[in-house]
Formats: sequence, structure tokens, C-alpha cells
Amino acid sequence: MKLKPLDNRVVVEQVEAEEKTKGGIFLPDAAKEKPQIGVVIAAGPGKLLDDGKRGAMSVAKGDKVIYGKYMGNDVEVDGKKYVILRESDLLGIVQG
Repeated sequence: MKLKPLDNRVVVEQVEAEEKTKGGIFLPDAAKEKPQIGVVIAAGPGKLLDDGKRGAMSVAKGDKVIYGKYMGNDVEVDGKKYVILRESDLLGIVQG
């Protein structure tokens, strides 16, 4: 199954949460924080503007992005976890 986002939404695959702290302490699942970095898997065509045209998206497939901690909707497709967000919920693109 493939996810195709609508309008100005993007599908992001979350990076895995850290298994242990920098000091070497292993974290149980309940203590792991939800990751705020992911990779764009798919991007919609852009927001429909008042004049009937589509606004250009700022992100594309493959971009590594940062998003708000409690933003978007978590979905699971074929055993993989994704987050569907509006483009405006993205905080930035990780470069380098």
C-alpha cells in the first residue's frame, strides 16, 4: 500500500528513538521520547490557492525534516509507522 498525501500535507517516516542515553543507560519503551526528526516519504501537490492554482511545496521526497513534538497524525501502514503533517507543521529541513 502507498500513501499519497493531499494538498499541503507530507508523509514522514520517523527516525528511531534512541535506545540508550549518551551515558550508556538503556531506555525502556515507556521512557523513550517521540522522535521529532524524520524523512519525507511523500509530499502532496501543494495548497490550493484562491485563484485555483497550487502553491509550491517547500519540501520534497527524501528531505530530512524537523517537526513539532505533538504535531501531525500517527498512522501505521504495512507495519511501518508514519506521521502525516501539514507543511506548516514542519519546523525546518536538516541539511548536511
